[in-house]
Amino acid sequence: MVLDTLKNLWEQTGFMNLEWGNYVMVLVALVFLYLAIAKGFEPLLLVPIAFGMLLVNLFPDIMKEIKGGEAGGLLRYFYLLDEWSILPSLIFLGVGAMTDFGPLIANPKSFLLGAAAQIGIFAAYFLAIIFGFNGAAPPAISIIGGADGPTSIFLAGKLGQTDLMGPIAVAAYSYMSLVPIIQPPIMKLLTTKKERAVKMEQLRPVSKLEKILFPIVVTVVVVLILPTTAPLVGFLMLGNLFKECGVTKQLAETASNALMYIVVILLGTSVGASTSAANFLNANTLKIVALGLVAFAVGTAAGVLFGKIMCKVTKGKVNPLIGSAGVSAVPMAARVSQKVGAETDPTNFLLMHAMGPNVAGVIGTAVVAGTFMAIFGVA
Repeated sequence: MVLDTLKNLWEQTGFMNLEWGNYVMVLVALVFLYLAIAKGFEPLLLVPIAFGMLLVNLFPDIMKEIKGGEAGGLLRYFYLLDEWSILPSLIFLGVGAMTDFGPLIANPKSFLLGAAAQIGIFAAYFLAIIFGFNGAAPPAISIIGGADGPTSIFLAGKLGQTDLMGPIAVAAYSYMSLVPIIQPPIMKLLTTKKERAVKMEQLRPVSKLEKILFPIVVTVVVVLILPTTAPLVGFLMLGNLFKECGVTKQLAETASNALMYIVVILLGTSVGASTSAANFLNANTLKIVALGLVAFAVGTAAGVLFGKIMCKVTKGKVNPLIGSAGVSAVPMAARVSQKVGAETDPTNFLLMHAMGPNVAGVIGTAVVAGTFMAIFGVA
């Protein structure tokens, strides 16, 4: 009797139910935790993602599907909020409440740099087709080039690419975390020391009225032209209106703090839990990671090259480094522009100038996602 009980308990342990792939993914999760905690690579994102990855590979039933009258696993319910595009939209609400669009309003030309950085997405789109992906998979994968995790999850869910959502989300968030490592070599390769040392004029002051009107005007114009962008652009601008209008301080604080961090926990753990060994350890994952890197590198390069063009056209008034901030990783990409510029000239302050293309990139990536949705007939 005692032996049977012990045998039964042993058979229910993870040691008897896990496969070699699960142990590989556990190791990957531990590496991610190390990078987040010891190296400080976007810990608010990587810690919940890595822990979700750890949980699902130690106890796969935590992502058990909901069938018939049976309850699903805990993280399956969180994951449904990803599939239904609820959590990505709420993330955009929080981002809007934390973002100052002043640099973009003061220098509207920054929109061009934000648009140029989206070229990486289209480069990855065509490469994905060459790699053998078809249907709605190429646009879902290529959006990784915007270095925007919520938009990547949103588009994958809307296009019905839930099987690829795990690798896509992990790749997108990983590249967001690795912005300080990936971007500087590309930026230095494509610019001269003289270009990196260009000092830009101080931005003009932006009035309170301009800051209030901006989210309203952007929402009306963008959503009328491309209605499919409403969940992302609309919530981004709503969050910003909370911040700037002056009469919704409590809503702005809630959206940018408590709500934002709750959503990050739910989204991070559920995204990590989508990376079970069965779903993650395959050739498609390697292709997605490679395509994401290409998209991100091309987007960075395109932004810098367009910055060089603007530098020539304005006769040296634009530092090309701010073009790299056109990807959506806010505010990491802008900080990298500042850091690389300061390495050449410690007295050169590019951060606020780089924030213009950076926030323009957030809008740009959302617009590209909406364009793909419109092309594929998804509302």
